[in-house]
Amino acid sequence: MANDLTIHLVDDEESLRRSLTFLLVSAGFAVRAHSCANAFLELLPLSGRSCLITDLRMPDVDGIELLQRLHRLSADVPAIVITGQGDVGAAVNAMKAGASDFLEKPLGEEALIAAINLAMGQRRQSHTIVDSESVAARVRQLTDREHQVLTGVLDGLQNKMIAYHLGISSRTVEVHRANVMAKMGARNLAELMRMAMTVDAVAQSTETGPTSPVWPAYAR
Repeated sequence: MANDLTIHLVDDEESLRRSLTFLLVSAGFAVRAHSCANAFLELLPLSGRSCLITDLRMPDVDGIELLQRLHRLSADVPAIVITGQGDVGAAVNAMKAGASDFLEKPLGEEALIAAINLAMGQRRQSHTIVDSESVAARVRQLTDREHQVLTGVLDGLQNKMIAYHLGISSRTVEVHRANVMAKMGARNLAELMRMAMTVDAVAQSTETGPTSPVWPAYAR
């Protein structure tokens, strides 16, 4: 299954590196574990097919900065960000930095392997998962309130913060958010972020669509 694919695991926690290495090796992957981002960066340029799994919060160079450095170096490495302290804002920042997915610890084997397969599949498809016209059409199906909730989600706001600024309950935000995911055809936040970033569909639709709230800077 994995064969020529090497998983590069970057995490400063030794116990987690060991457990994930065991899990991935047992699943048939070749794994190289690194205790810090700089240890991984020293290997560039990489040879052969590779996938990066990096912790979000690490001393010195964290996961987001690592992805930003890879981008500046034009190193095209599919990346998955993992964290034990995840939130919507962190997920948004990870996706904007180039992550293909964002997973919270503890990691399940099926979810992790699915994320790896997705990351490598995106690379084979040259990131043309959804065309711009299709995404824009889906955005136009959203109601005014759903569009406002989508804007808040993509700005990295928690449901309770979106609810506060829209003057509605957190439960209502959850309902609108579920409707957005269904209408957009997104299975998770990472997929929703990919759709929006691929074509900037949300920004395009607001030119003729509903007015979205201007979120205060302290809420982002």
